Amino acid sequence: MLKNKDLRIMIMAAVGLTVSFSLCGYALCGIAAFFLLVALGTAITCGFVIMTKRRYEDIGELSLYLEKVLAGREAPDILDQEEGEVSLLKNNIYKATSTLCYQKELLAKDKVALSNAIADISHQLKTPLTSMIVMNDLLMTEEDKEKRTEFLKTQSNQLDRMNWLIQTLLKLSRIDAGTITMKPEKTDVDELLFEVMKPFEIQLELKNIAYNHEKRALYIKCDKNWTIEALQNIVKNCIEHLKAGGKLDIETNETNIFSEIVITDDGCGIAEDELPHIFERFYKGRNAGKDSVGIGLALAKSIITSQHGEIIVKSIEGEGTRFHVRFYKTIL
Repeated sequence: MLKNKDLRIMIMAAVGLTVSFSLCGYALCGIAAFFLLVALGTAITCGFVIMTKRRYEDIGELSLYLEKVLAGREAPDILDQEEGEVSLLKNNIYKATSTLCYQKELLAKDKVALSNAIADISHQLKTPLTSMIVMNDLLMTEEDKEKRTEFLKTQSNQLDRMNWLIQTLLKLSRIDAGTITMKPEKTDVDELLFEVMKPFEIQLELKNIAYNHEKRALYIKCDKNWTIEALQNIVKNCIEHLKAGGKLDIETNETNIFSEIVITDDGCGIAEDELPHIFERFYKGRNAGKDSVGIGLALAKSIITSQHGEIIVKSIEGEGTRFHVRFYKTIL
């Protein structure tokens, strides 16, 4: 404590003032005034030194607390309900370190999530890549023209799958990073759904799936292109879980709070224990197709929620699934 230059100067000044006032008191009022002023000056100086010592002890505790936090050790609670500058400093330091600890936990979770995502991506790319390597080796030795054509077709399909996977992951990462700005505009729902269903016309015909949508005058405010992307991923999921001869219905509703698009299928449905996980990346349920990657619904949810919307899923295993895609008129 005495190593502090300012403190030493203040103590010396207090001693000097005490001596000066005591001598003046002795000259004016006698020996009694001298001793009274000496005692008063000594008491004030000692009180100041004691208070300063306590303050230094508090600062020392704060320093030790910060050292523990920086070292990654569990730090004690230093919240102080008393008033004063040191107490205020304690509380602010505690808030700051608590925030840092929370951010550290989030970073650790993000690191684990990133590691898992990389492992999942590697696994998803490894399968088509391995197939392509095998096909390429066979092409080098195969002389039959028909088989070579078949191998090339297989390679082309695998390349398409890899391209779709990479493009979807890039879209997800851009949404996560906040580099995509949604451009909401007033959109006719019927026109929107026409664009959504256009790529599935042949697939619906081949599987003999009955598609029904009753047109109505409804407009929603959304980013048209990204919303089409989200809805197509939901429709694609429904079609994958429909058997030949199944039904796919799309209806639209409007309330004072939101407008919604409801996509319903009468497919195999989703088990109750799987419902909370269907929007997780790379999650594949028991009824998922063999070519399913598990990121289509994750992308759909990211797109809708980034527009302050919501996707609600209701499903009964063996009976079908219903997706409620809601666009709120005011931000909740």
